Amino acid sequence: MGQKISPTGFRTGVTRGWQSRWFAPGSNFGEFLVEDEKVRRFIDDRLNRQPPYAAISAVEIERTREEVKVFIKTARPGLVIGPKGAEVDKLKDALESLTNRRVNINIVEVKSPDLDAKLIAEGIAEQLKRRASFRRTLKQRADAAMQAGAKGVKIAVGGRLGGAEMGRRESVLRGSIPLHTLSADVDYGFAPCITTYGTIGVKVWVFRGRFGEEPPKPEAGAGGGRPRRRRDGAGGPGGGSRGQGGRTGRGQRGGRSRGPASGGQSTQSDQTKQDNKPAESAGQEQSDSSPQGGEGAQASE
Repeated sequence: MGQKISPTGFRTGVTRGWQSRWFAPGSNFGEFLVEDEKVRRFIDDRLNRQPPYAAISAVEIERTREEVKVFIKTARPGLVIGPKGAEVDKLKDALESLTNRRVNINIVEVKSPDLDAKLIAEGIAEQLKRRASFRRTLKQRADAAMQAGAKGVKIAVGGRLGGAEMGRRESVLRGSIPLHTLSADVDYGFAPCITTYGTIGVKVWVFRGRFGEEPPKPEAGAGGGRPRRRRDGAGGPGGGSRGQGGRTGRGQRGGRSRGPASGGQSTQSDQTKQDNKPAESAGQEQSDSSPQGGEGAQASE
């Protein structure tokens, strides 16, 4: 049988903290547990499933005898807080009426949404609802996570992909995902995508390094692509600049040479021809004058 387990639950209590932190007697434990689930569903339905779409990643709850502390991790804290804190006050009143207890809300910003598995899954589900190409969507999200500094990403989707009659499962893997290593910081997220032709499940694993290490930094060349070609004369092998090496190679066609050496030879030959022309002309003049002189001498005789 399969031995699959949630990476979050596998590391909870060992290298990862609990999402609900409180103590209760046995008679109230079940009541508080159900209440926590209601709070999380209420916040998800109010802020994630309808405008303002605040990109809620996780909700952590702490309890004391007097109040309930709710920590909301979001990538868009401005939408949760609202102008002058109006939206937070409305949410606080709604949670107090739901739990019949005093509620204190704290907003925690998610600084790198591309490294949060839950937010990646929600983004993919939203794009699949708009009938985007699932292959292109998976590749784009995986590449964005790797450029943000992740050491490994795995994304799996299953269902009637593209509206096909037969459901199937597709996945994309970048880097490595050490699921069995407890010291590895592997984030896991799941999001359902409800469409007109069925429900598609989206699962995301993100390996962010080891616990205790520095947070991953985005890559310097996040734009990607090959380096641009230089045009200052320091080109590739056998080239030189475009005006020197390339032009010289093109000039040698059919025995003709346009290089500097061939040009020098041609100029010397031209000069020798020009130097020989006056001598030849002088010789011709002498030969022309000699018969005329002979005829004159004969006439005088």
